[in-house]
Amino acid sequence: MRISATTINEMKRLLTYFVVIVAVATLAAACDGVQQALKTNDPQYAYEQALKFYGEGKWKQASDLFTACRHIYQGSPREDSLSFYNARCKFKERSWDEAATMLDDFRRKFGRSGFIEDAEGMFALCHFYMSPEPQRDQTVTTQAIIAITEFISRYPNSDKVDEFEEMLDTLTKRLMEKSYQNAYTYFKIGRYKSAIVAFKNALKKYPDTPRKEDIMYYTAVAAYRLAANSVESKQTDRYLAALDSYYSFIAEYPESKRCKELGNIADNCRDFLDKNRETTK
Repeated sequence: MRISATTINEMKRLLTYFVVIVAVATLAAACDGVQQALKTNDPQYAYEQALKFYGEGKWKQASDLFTACRHIYQGSPREDSLSFYNARCKFKERSWDEAATMLDDFRRKFGRSGFIEDAEGMFALCHFYMSPEPQRDQTVTTQAIIAITEFISRYPNSDKVDEFEEMLDTLTKRLMEKSYQNAYTYFKIGRYKSAIVAFKNALKKYPDTPRKEDIMYYTAVAAYRLAANSVESKQTDRYLAALDSYYSFIAEYPESKRCKELGNIADNCRDFLDKNRETTK
């Protein structure tokens, strides 16, 4: 028997409704479990329920209970495990900033805890996950590099080392790209002197940057435009500097498609210098 499209749509609607009802009921049951544990005023029971939620992967419910009974166990042998589990709940919820704060507090208070290696590993991961794309401020990226480097130094035999080294490579490339973008921004708005300084600093700091050809090309173009727009008294030195940038580029990338364009720029530099030489005779 063929089922009509209307019947199929109605079945889909009922299935969706059923799924929503189940989800709401499950959430309500979990919330009830938290409330029941809190109403008992029994910290041991609340802690056990928190561990139960934790084991079931119900991170929010577990965190709520760990937070509620935290002050009861402050100063007790159970404090470090409670603090660690609570921080891990936040980590599992992908609340990276909150988890990082809790983990930083943990590693300062419980440096000898059996959880310390895992805590410092998660602390580093939080910063890695919070590291933004190169278009944005890279303060967190630098913090992530420091945290990961410290972890590798302290735990060289950890099974996370290979993964963390790959993360370091990713973060370093992000900083490389940021340094290039900062310099290119100066170039785009016509601040050629600042662009030249920024491009050279980027190359000095990150000599292995994949943007090296771009950096050397824009340095040469910026140097030429700076010379062309300079007052007469500074033009000779700046055209010479532009030629130096051109020669550096062709020495590094003799087969680049940009050589022809930069060659024309170099010819203009030489023409100016030749004419200026004749004028000063």
